[in-house]
Amino acid sequence: MRAAVAAGPGGPEVLHVVEVPDPTIGPDEVLVDVAATAVNRADLLQRQGFYPPPPGASEIIGLECSGTVAAVGERVSGWAVGDRVCALLAGGGYAERVAVPAGQLMPLPPGLDLVTSAAVPEVACTVWSNVFMVAGLRPGEHVLVHGGAGGIGTTAIQLAAAVGAHVMATAGTPAKRALCEELGAEVTIDYREQDFVEVVREATDGHGADVILDNMGASYLPRNVAALATEGRLVVIGMQGGTKGELDLGALLRKRGAVIATALRSRPVEDKAAICAAVVEHVWPLVGDGRLRPIVHRTMPLDQVADAHRLLESGDHVGKVVLTT
Repeated sequence: MRAAVAAGPGGPEVLHVVEVPDPTIGPDEVLVDVAATAVNRADLLQRQGFYPPPPGASEIIGLECSGTVAAVGERVSGWAVGDRVCALLAGGGYAERVAVPAGQLMPLPPGLDLVTSAAVPEVACTVWSNVFMVAGLRPGEHVLVHGGAGGIGTTAIQLAAAVGAHVMATAGTPAKRALCEELGAEVTIDYREQDFVEVVREATDGHGADVILDNMGASYLPRNVAALATEGRLVVIGMQGGTKGELDLGALLRKRGAVIATALRSRPVEDKAAICAAVVEHVWPLVGDGRLRPIVHRTMPLDQVADAHRLLESGDHVGKVVLTT
C-alpha cells in the first residue's frame, strides 16, 4: 500500500509517499481502506521526533481516518465488510489501509460525506472526553477555549454552545475571531493585544471561567489559574507554550480549583472505546441536527502531505486540513 512516512526527524521535507507492507489485523481489529485522514498538531511533533507512537501502534503518522471496512477480525461483531466508517487511531492514518481496534471504529457522522468525516474523530473525542467527561462542563457555566479557530477550538466552541454554556475564545486575527463568534462564542479575545484574564473577569462579572481548555501549557499556566472561577477546572491538552511553568498553589487552593493534564493517544484501548461510544451517543446527534459542523480549511491529496504540514505550522488555517488517499 501507499503511505506517507518520515525519512527521519525533521521538517516537512522529510515526508514522502512510499510503498509499505499492508497492515495485518488481530482478532479484535478491523482493516479499513482509508479514504481520507486529517493533520493534527501531534503529527507535526511526531514528524519532528518528539512524539513517538505508543508501544505496539503503527509508526506511520495519522490519528484519525475515514474509509470502508475491508476485513474484520474473528472476534469482532457489529461491523461488516463494506461498512463506511471513521476511526480514532493511535497511528497509521497517512496510508491507504489501517488496522483499527474495533472499539475505536464509529459510523460516519449523520449527513457527512466520507472525506469530511475524516476531520471529526480526533477533535470530537478530544473535546468530549476533556471538556465533558473530565471537566464536567454544565449548562450555564462559562468556558474559555484557547485556540478557538483551530480544529479542536472550533469543535469545542460548538459543543459547549450546544449544551448551553457561555463560550469565550482566544484567536489571533479578526477573521478567526469572527469565525469563533459565528460558531457560538459570546466573547472573543485577541490574545496578541488583550489580557485574556481581564477580558474573562469583565465578561463574567468577576466570576471567572468554570472550565478552561488549554493548548498552550506552561506559558499560560499562571494566567489560566488567575482566570479560573471558584471550583474551576483547567484542562491542559497541549504544550505549544512549553512544558514547565510556575503554579501558584495558594491561588489554586483559594479557588478550590483543579489543574488536569490529559492525553488521548496513550490511553488504553478500553478507554478509547468508551470515549468513542460516548461521542457516537452524544456528539453525532449534534452533527445530525446541524449544531456541530466540521470546519475543513482545505482538502489535499496524500502526495501533498509535506505542504499540508507546512500549512498547519504556518497557523494560516482554520479548522482542519484533510488528506485524501
